[in-house]
Amino acid sequence: MDIKIIAHRGSANKTPENTKAAFLQAKEDGANGVEFDVHLTKDKEAVVIHDPQIDRVSNGKGFIKDYTVKELKKFDFGSYYGKKFKGEEILSLSEALQITKDFSLINIEIKKGYNINQGIEKKVIEKVKKYDLEEKIIISSYNHESLVITKNINSNLKIAPLFFAKPYQVVQYLKNLNTQYIHPYYLMVNQELVDELHKNDIKLNVYTVDHLEDIKLMAYYGVDGIITNHTENALKLLK
Repeated sequence: MDIKIIAHRGSANKTPENTKAAFLQAKEDGANGVEFDVHLTKDKEAVVIHDPQIDRVSNGKGFIKDYTVKELKKFDFGSYYGKKFKGEEILSLSEALQITKDFSLINIEIKKGYNINQGIEKKVIEKVKKYDLEEKIIISSYNHESLVITKNINSNLKIAPLFFAKPYQVVQYLKNLNTQYIHPYYLMVNQELVDELHKNDIKLNVYTVDHLEDIKLMAYYGVDGIITNHTENALKLLK
């Protein structure tokens, strides 16, 4: 059984999410891959954070888009999780790629809306190419237009549309996107869907699967990857 265990925002059950500590913990836990999110700053640099605002995971307030990288580096992105993580900085995409380059799979989730992160695809692709990581990277997003833009800039990159519910005529939809991957919410996945996608050479990395019974069920269905906050437990179960 060759199922990749992908650490969601790093090992986020043990460390502050999307930080250096989270990615190093994911390595220590034995994760096959890592998943993280990117936004653009005021000075148009990609940084690793899930929310458009810094309020939840730092001692600062406000939108990523309203700060430069230098300004964001002044905030503490670790103490909210625990005192031992005081001083964790927000990571630039460059820093994150250097830390995670040894994973066999790196999933970058692009966050993009109508008024934020315009042009983010080009910035992400520049960094991926700089560190020669095209083979390991999967670009995912709920914004499927962003994935088309990504593919148009660099046709060699793997893309994976995120879905919370099964789209109508899913195989045809994915072929229209020119993708061999899908990242579905695990509760929309059943054996019929896995078999249908595999029959059409499309792989599934399911998110975000934390309970052992659900991890076991996804493994039984034969998914290709499991994105989880509980890397260590998932690996133990699969063994």
